[in-house]
Amino acid sequence: MATRILVAGFQHETNTFAPSKATYASFERGEGFPAMVRGDAMRALRDVNIPAGGFMAAAERYGWTLLPVIWAGASPSAHVTEDAYERIAGEIVGAAQAGGFDAVYLDLHGAMVAEHTDDGEGTLLARIRAVVGPGVPVVASLDLHANVTHAMLEAADVLVAYRTYPHVDMAETGARAAALLQRLLEGKGPWHRAVRRLPFLIPINGMCTMLEPARGMYALLQQAERGDVVSLSFAPGFPAADFPECGPAIWGYGADAGAAEAAVQALYDRMLADEPAWEVPFLSPDEAVLEAMRLAAGAARPVVIADTQDNPGAGGDSNTMGMLRALLRHGARQAAIGLIWDPAVVAEAHRAGVGATIEVALGGVSGVPGDAPLQGRFEVLRLSDGVCRYGGPMMHGMLADIGPVALLRIDGVQVVVSAGKAQMLDRNLFRAGGVEPEAMKILVNKSSVHFRADFQGIAQAVLVAKAPGPMTADPGDLPWTRLAPGIRLKPMGRPFQA
Repeated sequence: MATRILVAGFQHETNTFAPSKATYASFERGEGFPAMVRGDAMRALRDVNIPAGGFMAAAERYGWTLLPVIWAGASPSAHVTEDAYERIAGEIVGAAQAGGFDAVYLDLHGAMVAEHTDDGEGTLLARIRAVVGPGVPVVASLDLHANVTHAMLEAADVLVAYRTYPHVDMAETGARAAALLQRLLEGKGPWHRAVRRLPFLIPINGMCTMLEPARGMYALLQQAERGDVVSLSFAPGFPAADFPECGPAIWGYGADAGAAEAAVQALYDRMLADEPAWEVPFLSPDEAVLEAMRLAAGAARPVVIADTQDNPGAGGDSNTMGMLRALLRHGARQAAIGLIWDPAVVAEAHRAGVGATIEVALGGVSGVPGDAPLQGRFEVLRLSDGVCRYGGPMMHGMLADIGPVALLRIDGVQVVVSAGKAQMLDRNLFRAGGVEPEAMKILVNKSSVHFRADFQGIAQAVLVAKAPGPMTADPGDLPWTRLAPGIRLKPMGRPFQA
């Protein structure tokens, strides 16, 4: 009889300082992730670059029978509402209670905070373990930005995290989870587990694995995963979740306890030695625009500016106006910015039609200090339905629906405004609004790092700007109240005191 695997996914990255919560409707829409799917409809995700897709493809090779339950993800934001959490987690736990399977695989993020639980994944995994008992293998994949908790580690037989940021190895991570599960089913586990928590928070911009020091850290991790060391993971964490277990962690599994401990300790020692290198320099909006104009003057490729503090992939609402104001203030030309989330302005543009000029107050409604709506006259250049398919390495092949879109122009700047919220991680999101990215001199992306997967190759240079926004790029600037006492608020930063 074929091995039967219960499969489900529940993904959310929670910024407890962000302005908007994730409701059940957020997960139904997906908001830049695949929309919520159940049962056999999950199989359509097999060829999408997400962990569940990689796991399902690997399951076919192992000859397993899959029992898909639900896959639900929503754009990073403030807390997941209790209603959304309990409805989705309840479906997964209910399927586990029904039985009829040999193992469980969960596609999780690892940094979910709900209104009623700090540890969304730990709570879910503990509920699953309570239902299936100690003898059924439970394996989960995690995002590189997971805040890995004691409860998560205790309830799962194996946790395995991405190794790239931008996350181009999501499907690969799902396949690695499947390979580890196969070894457990063959009786080659359970394994000894080793864990170390790092004593400092890391800015998300410093976690990019295309750059040092993250690139070297993950190279060392992969080299150390051999022999009796079955699996190693390093999650730099998501430094915007105000609870005691927020922060980076290194963990591993080994057939030999000493080997696992030694490998994890070596990675921990490397991180401590390199701590100063994990700090990140930022530009002001004016500095970024002036430098971009200087670099773009004689360049054949666009200069890309990351509007990192309004990244909807980290809890921003993608509607702050700081970078757009800076572009206008300095007279930037052949510049484009996107995506700006403003359903009301999109609706007004669609009512007016292409060629019209509309007087509107754009964005600036998230209550961010130093930000406000931008009142101005905008020409409507193009309208679309906002449906496109991702062509870049991240989530390659996924159909995205960002709702109706309007391409507006004010002075020399084109503004892609969308009715749905999504991070600018794929060039086709600009194209959905009518902007050809390669033809521009300056591109401002509402993103922190993910955009690099599809934009780095066309960029003359990449700059990181710190305009006012909900996602504070420097964790040392956040008003923490509940962190673990003594953890440094950034590399070489001051220790947290309650």
